[in-house]
Amino acid sequence: MGEGLVPKLRFPEFRDTPECPMQPLSTVAEFVAERVPLSALDLCSYISTETILPDFGGVGKAPALPTSGSFTRYAPGDVLIANIRPYLKKVWHADRAGGASNDVIVVRSKPTASPGYVACLLRSDRFIDYIMRGAKGVKMPRGDVALMKAYPVPVPSPAEQRKIAECLTSLDELIAAEGRKLEALRAFKKGLMQNLFPREGETTPRLRFPEFRTAGEWEETSIARTADVITGSTPSTARREYYGGAYQFVSPADITEERYVEQTKTTLSEEGFAVTRFVPAGSVLFVCIGSTIGKVAQNKEHCATNQQINAVVPGPDSFGDFLYYGLAQLSGAVAALAGRQAVPIVSKSLFSSIKIRCPGLPEQRRIASCLGSLDTLITEQAKKLNTLKTHKQGLMQGMFPAPPLTPESVRDKPGESKDAPSSSPVPSLGEGNGS
Repeated sequence: MGEGLVPKLRFPEFRDTPECPMQPLSTVAEFVAERVPLSALDLCSYISTETILPDFGGVGKAPALPTSGSFTRYAPGDVLIANIRPYLKKVWHADRAGGASNDVIVVRSKPTASPGYVACLLRSDRFIDYIMRGAKGVKMPRGDVALMKAYPVPVPSPAEQRKIAECLTSLDELIAAEGRKLEALRAFKKGLMQNLFPREGETTPRLRFPEFRTAGEWEETSIARTADVITGSTPSTARREYYGGAYQFVSPADITEERYVEQTKTTLSEEGFAVTRFVPAGSVLFVCIGSTIGKVAQNKEHCATNQQINAVVPGPDSFGDFLYYGLAQLSGAVAALAGRQAVPIVSKSLFSSIKIRCPGLPEQRRIASCLGSLDTLITEQAKKLNTLKTHKQGLMQGMFPAPPLTPESVRDKPGESKDAPSSSPVPSLGEGNGS
């Protein structure tokens, strides 16, 4: 290791410095072993794998302190890596001092390296992919610290390191701000729904549109009386001709935080679709079996579902979009009906008997229209956030030359790089290549 590699994307002032040596992470950073006592920590300075947020999302406040022990000391500028299930991307660039639990690795840049630059290297999908290739364990994989120390990183001049760190840190701040905006929209929607639907024991909502304030109480009914309930089924997996066609086959894994199921991991052929249960577009899909009971979505297209999902098909006196929001509001209460079982389940008969309050169709449509507009804002904000994240990933791929060695090749030849210098021209930032 140590050959010169050429970044594909560079700031203009560094174009005439073509080579960027590759070195093990341990040459630019140290792995901290210094300890700090419990008495020196509080709920904000104690960091564990639970308090570091996934997807490089920062940290939260600890709900409680451990009762005893000593912890790894960290300082502002250090990088903290949760070493249980690294694929969760729990990596934090510290802005304070404190102590970390034993499952958190503390990495500190050496005087010759920029702390911001080292943080950019480690808060990346490339580093996480590298760790996971060498992780040990199946259910709770852990990264190999020795391999982390051997992680090959580009080491440009200190000035270029600072410039890269400034650029990516500014982008991180923008991503964080847009993420907070998305969470604020989701929180606003949650609060609005709590007021647009009657609370337990109440017959009218606390917030009502002016034209419906004298419309009277909402009628209590059951899911079965206001809609048809269809429990899904899975076509025989032994019949290969049933799969791989144009029809969506929805499972709980296809239901996310978004309102609509846009695509499914599994699809059905016309033959497969014919032997399952038809679910018309605009139905409400509610997970009633397994660890994700309470997940809810709508289908834009005709589809089928597996047996873990009950599809709620609106009747003549109900509006599917309103039912989606009504059932989303009840999702926690429905999940609680499953009780504590090895395989949690809310049977079709129990699900169908669940009570729900509904106003007249005009008010149903008005509520659904209001919340639908808010969902559109949330969807657009989520797309904006994903676009920024994709842009950052592209920048990092251009700024950091060559993919890292795999852990296996590091083990075999720790002092040798298989990557060759790029022969492509070196553009400056602002000249094509996705800039």
